Amino acid sequence: MANRIYHEPASDIEVYAECDVLVVGAGAAGHSAAVAAARAGCRDVILMERYGYSGGDVTGDYVLMVPKLSWKTLPFVRGIQEEWFDRMEKAVPGSTWGPTLDEIGKKDKMLIERWKMKMDTTSPGDDPVLVRSVYYDGPQLEIEMDLMLLELSDRIRILYHSWGTRPIMDGNVIKGVIFESKEGRKAVFAKVVIDATGDGDLFRQTGAPYEDLSGENTRSHNTTLAWRVGGVNTQYLEDWRKAHPDLWRELNRNLMQMTGLAGSAPSWDEPNGNCLVFNRHSNVNCSTIKDLTATEINTRKAIRDVIAYCKRVLPGAYKDMYLLSIAPQTGVRCSRRLSGEYVMSAKDWVFGLQHDDVIAWHSTICRLNDCAPVEIPYRAILPRKVDNLLCPGRHISADPIAIDWVNLIPQCIGTGQAAGVAAAVAVADGVGTHGVDIRKVQNILIDQNVPLPRNERVDPCYEELCREFDYGRYTEIARQAKEDPTIMDNYKPRSAWS
Repeated sequence: MANRIYHEPASDIEVYAECDVLVVGAGAAGHSAAVAAARAGCRDVILMERYGYSGGDVTGDYVLMVPKLSWKTLPFVRGIQEEWFDRMEKAVPGSTWGPTLDEIGKKDKMLIERWKMKMDTTSPGDDPVLVRSVYYDGPQLEIEMDLMLLELSDRIRILYHSWGTRPIMDGNVIKGVIFESKEGRKAVFAKVVIDATGDGDLFRQTGAPYEDLSGENTRSHNTTLAWRVGGVNTQYLEDWRKAHPDLWRELNRNLMQMTGLAGSAPSWDEPNGNCLVFNRHSNVNCSTIKDLTATEINTRKAIRDVIAYCKRVLPGAYKDMYLLSIAPQTGVRCSRRLSGEYVMSAKDWVFGLQHDDVIAWHSTICRLNDCAPVEIPYRAILPRKVDNLLCPGRHISADPIAIDWVNLIPQCIGTGQAAGVAAAVAVADGVGTHGVDIRKVQNILIDQNVPLPRNERVDPCYEELCREFDYGRYTEIARQAKEDPTIMDNYKPRSAWS
């Protein structure tokens, strides 16, 4: 039955709109692309999103933390990423929490004690410093992302509840996208299309080369359906965890054995006694109906058992706990990956490779270079064989190992912001995406508060810091690679962070 074919009759499709730049997907990458394109001077942008809100995993799967925005003493990830938090704090004080910009790199023992139980807020090792990793209120960010679009309403049209399903091609040039909605199947034509779907829903149909999935047992080869609880005595829980780390690990092992899901007990605290609960479904394909359905059903059927067990074994923290909400969408990390004009690999981190077309210079979770900044080139979002298409976000061009380090929220925002600027430049100059003046793109990104290397308009302290610490290339594997570069040819990490 599965192999039967139905031949759909040819039909006329209404053209819903025409525009200069069409962004498909309003997650971290797509939302940033639309905002950046409009701010770069593009006056006709359409942002298309299958759900009724922006943010993707950021708002829809309760990720609620953005890691590693700084390295040593400087914030390398800025631009639209930092704008999120600045806007939220001004609108609703207390809607973000974590080490502040002026605390980056400090060794204040009181602050380190304050934050050390929160993932990625302090650096690893025996001499930790504070790291700019930000926890935030998801619903407040959802509101703020809408407001960012509405401020540009003279340039951006928002099409929520519209699922871009098929590219419109003229040879090797993309001309627009067919989408489905409550109004039926329609088309949008555009001069530049940005595939920010995260799963390559469009580029896989254009003839652009791509790969399926990341390597098994990597961070990216997992799905999650997060859920939240209220009524937790979070101070008791934190004190108990510090006093009983072995029992905390035992609790989580018991929950894994009970549910079959890796993850943790309710612990990632929010304000007002709320906690976020993660889980992990391993070695699944988040672009298949079967695995997405299994993720959601298997998570939901375990929730009541988890709550009941936690109340029974740790009443001091959990006796008043109750289910608050379940994320409206599945959290996904990687399925299809672009095989673009440049494919990022572990060598970019270990050897500190430099790119003339750098569009993002980010500290990441990768410990090969002690989380030091890595250069992401424009070519990593530029497909081969297809023009007028850009592909930022968690499906950028990286090998099965490197994708683990460049598909997080900061990199989605960074490559999305760059894609939006590049699209605006392409439209303004009347060129295809392969002919974009990268220097113009870089200068506009710098105007948008994005630090980039080897540019006279960026504070030299950034490059001075990197040179002082040799771009983080003092780790054991980096030292080995200096002696024998070939060891990186078959590198496989012990974990996503190694």
